[in-house]
Amino acid sequence: MVGLRREAVRVVVPATSANLGPAFDSAGLALGVFDDLIAMVTDDEGVLVEISGEGADSLPRDERHLVVQSMRSAFAWLGADVPGFVLRCVNSIPHGRGLGSSAAAIVGGIVLARAMVTDGRERMTDAEVLQLALQREGHPDNIAAALHGGFTVAWIDEDGRADAIRMDPHADVRTVVLVPSTELATAEARSLLPGSVTLEQATRNIARSAVLVHALTVDPSRLMAATLDCIHQSSRAAAYPRSVELVALLRDAGVPAVISGAGPSVLAFVDDASAEALTVVDPGDWTVREVAVSPDGAREVPLLPEP
Repeated sequence: MVGLRREAVRVVVPATSANLGPAFDSAGLALGVFDDLIAMVTDDEGVLVEISGEGADSLPRDERHLVVQSMRSAFAWLGADVPGFVLRCVNSIPHGRGLGSSAAAIVGGIVLARAMVTDGRERMTDAEVLQLALQREGHPDNIAAALHGGFTVAWIDEDGRADAIRMDPHADVRTVVLVPSTELATAEARSLLPGSVTLEQATRNIARSAVLVHALTVDPSRLMAATLDCIHQSSRAAAYPRSVELVALLRDAGVPAVISGAGPSVLAFVDDASAEALTVVDPGDWTVREVAVSPDGAREVPLLPEP
């Protein structure tokens, strides 16, 4: 019989930025913005969900909640009979902005459920967490970064299983997120992708994706060349024209900038000199925030003391 912890369990999970220019559906970066999840098993059937922060006015508070669905799938995988639980979500990751909110919900929910099982880590490895998350997310870039933290490169092998490599970004890598007020559903953004690309486009993105790994881990001075995309950003430009304009504006000013994930947020890599170029951004249109790269992915942390 699978044992359950009866005390409350807390997990934090980071935002992520995927693609990073040319490395479509494969590269991801964990960012220092976190959703905070707390859950506890109850003797009553069903779930009670509390939400504060991002999504508090729009997310469901029942079995339709993505964290709840992910927890249920993890409990089933672990063979744990959990008729009911309470869940509290304190969300800081913007929704529908290309910053991995769905990946955070999926990975956070699975890791939370695993932590609620007394020997969950022995029963479910991180590799198995990644695979279970892939079944719901469909692509491995954001979920790998949300799970492992740092800079990740992920792929799906011939058997349909996800795998990932985690690397520490160079100490000089600094990231700024520029978040618009408008949202964009990932499904809508993916519907605009081309069905095929030319050999030249594929070759250019492959080469720059290889440079991206070097630039993020060894030589950030190469980030301008490493972040140039030739495939997905232009294909989806009609969905976020202001974001594409901002990327072009920043790159013309010497700032390596990309569409973050499916957009419409923009991710910029800055140093002391190029950070000044961000003054061209209209604060009325964009929330501009420098955030650290999170070295940690989804993890259990101690409960905060009651105020």
